Amino acid sequence: MTESVTTHPWRLKKRVLPQHTDHAGVMWHGSYVSWLEEARVEALASAGMPYGRVSEEGYEMPVVRLELTYRHALAHGDLVTLESRALPRRGVRWPWESRFCLPDGTCAAEATVELVLLRVADGKRGVVREAPVALAEALAVLVRGEDRAAD
Repeated sequence: MTESVTTHPWRLKKRVLPQHTDHAGVMWHGSYVSWLEEARVEALASAGMPYGRVSEEGYEMPVVRLELTYRHALAHGDLVTLESRALPRRGVRWPWESRFCLPDGTCAAEATVELVLLRVADGKRGVVREAPVALAEALAVLVRGEDRAAD
């Protein structure tokens, strides 16, 4: 499988380092989750909305669903391109799809992550159906695939 999961993925290149692996040198499952979060935060920043600004404005976007399918073990030293794309909002959920790809095109893992937008400031805790304008615009850029990080 050498083609991308999407025509407009946002890409993050990573190398599997010792801190990402278990005692056998195989990438530990928690590292996948960490890289997924890093990819989302970096993608959002590239679209004009650093995650720190989301927090400063009194919002958070916690993960409410995560599905991760492992297809090929990643090992210490492997160079991995994490291809991610934001999907259109589904109700209050903001879904993302990602693939962990090796240089030869092998898909090592695939993930689906769903987030919700929460208002956490000013005592107004709760799920927010409509994102603030700047966040909505940044997410729309990512859904359209207009801003993709260079390798």
